[in-house]
Amino acid sequence: MRYDLSSLPLTTLLPAMTRAEDMLARLDERVLRHVVADGFRERGHFFDAVGALWVGGELVHVEDLVLHDARMDARTPTHELTIAHAVLRVRRRLWNAEPSWGLEAAGLATLRGDIGEVEETATPRPAPVPGMEADLEENDEDEDDFGVDFAEIDAVIARSDQVLNGEIPDARPESVDDPLGLIHDEDWDEGERLESWRALIRQADLLPPALAAAVLFDAWERIEPLRRQHWLGGLLVSAYLRSRGKVTSHLLCLNVGLKSVRHERRRAPDRTTRLMAFLEAMALSADAGLKELDRLSLAKQQMERRLKDRRSNSSLPGVIEIVLSRPIVSAKMIARHAGVTSRGALNLVAELGVREMTGRGRYRGWGVL
Repeated sequence: MRYDLSSLPLTTLLPAMTRAEDMLARLDERVLRHVVADGFRERGHFFDAVGALWVGGELVHVEDLVLHDARMDARTPTHELTIAHAVLRVRRRLWNAEPSWGLEAAGLATLRGDIGEVEETATPRPAPVPGMEADLEENDEDEDDFGVDFAEIDAVIARSDQVLNGEIPDARPESVDDPLGLIHDEDWDEGERLESWRALIRQADLLPPALAAAVLFDAWERIEPLRRQHWLGGLLVSAYLRSRGKVTSHLLCLNVGLKSVRHERRRAPDRTTRLMAFLEAMALSADAGLKELDRLSLAKQQMERRLKDRRSNSSLPGVIEIVLSRPIVSAKMIARHAGVTSRGALNLVAELGVREMTGRGRYRGWGVL
């Protein structure tokens, strides 16, 4: 399947392209030198993963994704939550790798076939605090039970991926009555479609970065290389902007901006309308990022005022760090990160004056709005 780049309406796209280029450059420059850059990057992974599901027509709450990532689920994970967590892990993998790794054949093969084995950025377990051995032993038993459950789920997902990719023979009988081709589409060659999309990268390199990213995203939507991991296109476009040196300080949260663009424009029959929508989404993503930096900077200043006259070994700096790096935190997450009891975590939250965001008595969460 081919995608023609010879007839792009550059004059029509110029205003939207200029705004997107300017907003992306402003955001990148601020993040490079900002004091909360690390927290901004980590929070962006969560927001973009939830946004990717929203763009695909599924709703996942960010607090559920944060708890699932910390293996502290308040309820049984749904299928949509599992997909959102896969998006989260792929974003982390793309950020930790070389800028162009995800666009190469080897990187794409890894993201396609070994998505269940994508490395996670695990939260380090703090050393036990004297007097907490019994509590930690009980928590370890609970976490071991959760770990077994998640390991079984991951094993099922990994085997399903291998069956769908043809690495393991399917156990179903070969003769299936499927006259409409609803189960198997013999003409759908994912490898060939991916190569068609990757071939466009060399042509897109001749265009300005923002316009090239919009073209690549539109081509992904038109070619549809992957049936099960269609959300990967937005992440690869963000990686492309990073490889072009346009956004080097973080992985752009493109799906955050796409949420604000009407579906009719994103899926319009006219290519110019779609490209305008994608360029606008980049500008909206950058604008949301600038506002997020302002919120985090103000929250950091307010919380650090509580550190005045504190002892040098206070746990409050650690609590500030995790609050700024997650959209929402629970008492158990704070207790694990700071190495204190759950009661102590609640006391630390009260001292910092962080806002409670869930509005419920159990499974409460705090964060920066």
